[in-house]
Amino acid sequence: MKSLLLVVLAVAAHVLLPPAQCQRLNPEIQDTGGLSRGGFPAGFVFGTAASAYQVEGMAKQGGRGPSIWDAFIAVPGTIAGNGTADVTVDEYHRYKEDVNIMKNMGFDAYRFSISWSRIFPEGTGKVNQEGVDYYNRLINYMLQQGITPYANLYHYDLPLTLHHQYLGWLSQKIVGAFADYADFCFKVFGDRVKNWFTFNEPRVVAALGFLQPIIHGRYPDSMVKIVGHRLPAFSADESRMVKGSIDYVGINQYTSYYMKDPGKWNMTPVSYQDDWHVGFAYERNGVPIGSRANSDWLYIVPWGINKAVTYVKERYGNPTMILSENGMDQPGNVSLADGLRDTVRVRYYRDYISELKKAIDNGARVVGYFAWSLLDNFEWRLGYTARFGIVYVDYKTLKRYPKDSAFWFKNMLSEKKKS
Repeated sequence: MKSLLLVVLAVAAHVLLPPAQCQRLNPEIQDTGGLSRGGFPAGFVFGTAASAYQVEGMAKQGGRGPSIWDAFIAVPGTIAGNGTADVTVDEYHRYKEDVNIMKNMGFDAYRFSISWSRIFPEGTGKVNQEGVDYYNRLINYMLQQGITPYANLYHYDLPLTLHHQYLGWLSQKIVGAFADYADFCFKVFGDRVKNWFTFNEPRVVAALGFLQPIIHGRYPDSMVKIVGHRLPAFSADESRMVKGSIDYVGINQYTSYYMKDPGKWNMTPVSYQDDWHVGFAYERNGVPIGSRANSDWLYIVPWGINKAVTYVKERYGNPTMILSENGMDQPGNVSLADGLRDTVRVRYYRDYISELKKAIDNGARVVGYFAWSLLDNFEWRLGYTARFGIVYVDYKTLKRYPKDSAFWFKNMLSEKKKS
């Protein structure tokens, strides 16, 4: 198998890699740590993930209306290097190339997001057919190439008009607008898209207590005690509506921290973090919890993914789970040669997925895993100073170069189950 693999990689290197990477293949690529596609449950899905605002480009074109992020990045100094998503990595025009890379690396699926304001420029009302046509082209090509679409309806990019009209998610008026948008997407794309995510990281959007209501129809008792009268109450109808309303839960897991007793907390909270009554710690007794990636919040802690999945299994009755994001970043200014030889990322994926498999072997109902991300791209407030992709993007030419981590996935996903 290994001799055949070397031939396959050599051919792929000749086609896809610059000369520097062809000259010396990284031996880490071939070390799967015993992982193989066949070692996971039947039907387990491996894919990559991205969001519309981070990869599409065409932010001010194609009939797309502005989102809150377009307004946010317009403030000088808000984004590192004053970067914008006007072009980013131009997947709008290069989607076929990107889907081809997914296919070539052996992935099964692509978790992408739909830009709400590309469909409804004002959030509601008139449909932008040009945007609808784009997503039809993307979905159709994915299916042609054997890549299963997993569509995410919301990834932080609220139409700006809805924010101006009634502060978006702070108003109940948003419920009808989002329902209309979701219903439209289900009707137009649902004949081909059978897997949907409603919100990416709702904790980031709303903060605190998301999964408890979805499973049990109520907020955690500890949250009710701490937040008190500031916490909206569920009506009986709302509780019945939300309880057990998911088919699966997506878990985005990158890092882990220790939690500590802060000793005291602000009794007049001005931030939701004050309501946690706990603090983060990156080290204990002077020893870091793990080595740090590029981002100051991202420590490499493989056992954390096992604990996270196991916690959901034990606390919430083992719902069906998808690891919807997992990955690490390199500095944005890394050279092409150094960027391609991403040995730390190869080890990150090998170690994290190994820990995930332990949780699955111990009964966690995880049915899929999505690496973040296929491409280096616009990384929110970090702009282009962080590279999460398993494919290096030259931001000047937009040329794509698969990194060693991409070829590690290709190797692992082509491996048969070891006896």
